Amino acid sequence: MISFRTLLIVVLLITGFLQFFLMLGNIRSTTYDIQAFQLAPETIRAVKTIEDTVKTEQERDQAENAVESVYLFNEETAEHRSALVTSIFDIIRDVRKEVKLNEEQTPVTIENHISQLREKLKDIMESQTLLIFTNSQLQSMLVATDAELKAAESFLVKEIKTMLEEPIRTENVAIKRTEIETQIRQQSSIDEEILSAIIIIGRAAIIETEVLDEIRTREQVLKAREEVDPTRILQGQIIVQEGELIDREVFRQLELLGLLNNQTSTKPVIGLTILVILQMAFMYILFNFSEMELQNKRKALFVTAIVYSFAIILMKVISLLSDQFDATIAFLYPTALATMLVRLLANEKAAVLVTILTAASAGVIFHEGYSAVLQMDIVLYIIFGGLSSVFFMRSMEKRSHLLKACGIVSIFNLLFIAFYLLMSQTNYDLFELLFYAVAGIASGILSGALTMGLLPFFESAFGLLSTMRLIELSNPNHPLLKKLLTETPGTYHHSVMVANLAEAGCEAIGADGLLARVACYYHDIGKTRRPAFFIENQMSGINPHDSLPPERSAEIIIAHTTDGAQLLEKHKMPKEIVDITLQHHGTSTLKFFLHKAKEDGKEVDERVFSYPGPKPQTKEAAIISIADSVEAAVRSMKQPNSEKIQQLVHSIIQSRVQEHQFDECDVSIKELKIIEKVLCETLNGIFHSRIEYPKEG
Repeated sequence: MISFRTLLIVVLLITGFLQFFLMLGNIRSTTYDIQAFQLAPETIRAVKTIEDTVKTEQERDQAENAVESVYLFNEETAEHRSALVTSIFDIIRDVRKEVKLNEEQTPVTIENHISQLREKLKDIMESQTLLIFTNSQLQSMLVATDAELKAAESFLVKEIKTMLEEPIRTENVAIKRTEIETQIRQQSSIDEEILSAIIIIGRAAIIETEVLDEIRTREQVLKAREEVDPTRILQGQIIVQEGELIDREVFRQLELLGLLNNQTSTKPVIGLTILVILQMAFMYILFNFSEMELQNKRKALFVTAIVYSFAIILMKVISLLSDQFDATIAFLYPTALATMLVRLLANEKAAVLVTILTAASAGVIFHEGYSAVLQMDIVLYIIFGGLSSVFFMRSMEKRSHLLKACGIVSIFNLLFIAFYLLMSQTNYDLFELLFYAVAGIASGILSGALTMGLLPFFESAFGLLSTMRLIELSNPNHPLLKKLLTETPGTYHHSVMVANLAEAGCEAIGADGLLARVACYYHDIGKTRRPAFFIENQMSGINPHDSLPPERSAEIIIAHTTDGAQLLEKHKMPKEIVDITLQHHGTSTLKFFLHKAKEDGKEVDERVFSYPGPKPQTKEAAIISIADSVEAAVRSMKQPNSEKIQQLVHSIIQSRVQEHQFDECDVSIKELKIIEKVLCETLNGIFHSRIEYPKEG
């Protein structure tokens, strides 16, 4: 037989693939088969908010270009350059002095003097690229008079200081050099012979006084770029009106938004795949680690998968119809349908999980063109509606409880729709408001109506025994219960008493009390075949067993379990009730008839006097077997009191344990002690001492 884990994986794979292909069409956005420079066939809006990186970069470049460069003015430049000019003239004077001394001692040619001066100026000339003298210019400086040199020096130093005390940037240096040259040429005090050399010195002395501060400029540029907010194409923004020309800029925006037919993106498909995997992973975790019995777990798995798939299909149908309406008809979806069905047919944990998974799927299926990734209003709508049914559907003993749950779901739906309408800040006309109100109420009513309608199909298909089904079977008007009451009234009363005891015992240890109660109503239905052979139905005082051999009596008594099971199966009763009918005596022995047979001196086969079983397989069956024996024994007691009842219940439970009747079910010794205590308390309440009233005279 296939293992549960393998079955779980197969079921989830099938469910996941079905969900994926049903939802695939809802993640594909609308695209247009258009080209640049044609007219727009309709008004096209942005389906999502996206950053326009091209425009953002353009605006940041503009902001960067608008930033003024930061310059640093060097106040010491004027002094430094003036000192440079003074140094040049000092060197010329030093060489001139040496030349005079040499002329007094040893005549030297003018070429040697020029070479000597060039050597002295070598370091300065190498550091100043513009300071290049010809031999004739150096010679003119050497032969000039001191007065001529002094006048030239004074003029240069003064003009250079004046000019360099003003901001001069690199791009303006050439202009300033031209200005200094012009001023030198216009100065009459400078001798023509040295004019060209003075111009070279003046031009070389002029440099920039304001230097670009690259670090601060870069900081200002970065700050300006950062202050430019990204340019976004907003969700719902009109890109082009119907009939307008699609220019290059509009075409670029359409391309950026992925609204052109030639653009195929696998990202949404990958995203949907991840969503489905996550949902199926949660289902896997829920069922793989569930502590339910294997058979029940298999049924719960199939029910949950089918209900979830049905919910997806229903949402898909509604989404296909939504294009025909201006209002959001998704609010008509029965928010608590899947939750209620899974709650009734599986368990509460599965119901909560299905609510959340259904809501997430609805967010994709009901996704509209201008919403975000999920249609969050519908997601929250289903979550609130579904969870409200979980919290207010704790008890399902009556159909009115289901109707109450539907009413509460409708109230939650209306409250959420009110929140939705108020938050949207849109003016709605009376018709729209009425539609949304009706949708919220209809969603709650449909949740209950569809649950009631689909419940029998699931119960029949999977042999499930829901709370609602048990409630129906507990109705005294059921044909079998009417048969039990009319043909075996004593057995009927006994069954009702056992039901009270068994339900109390089950609820004390967390077993299914309602199942135990209903099973008790039917557990002795086999006695209707031969009512008079059972002591509780012998009203005339005649016991037919007195005239029968013990073996035949035992056969008749034992047969009531198998007769009952056959009768129940004939009426298509749930398997759980049939099983309890067969198991409520286990393989115990009819000790009275066994002892009677031994008294007759016959060779006795104890198997003839033992029930065929099987032994109780569930806690409910074990508790019913105890309650059945206890009720019959206490009823036969004369003047029962608390102490007698406690001893009797204890002895019956110990007898069952010693006979190994509970070996095949998971009831523990601790639970048996709890059951014993509860049964004693219940029996004391039933058989309490009464005050003896005086007789009337």
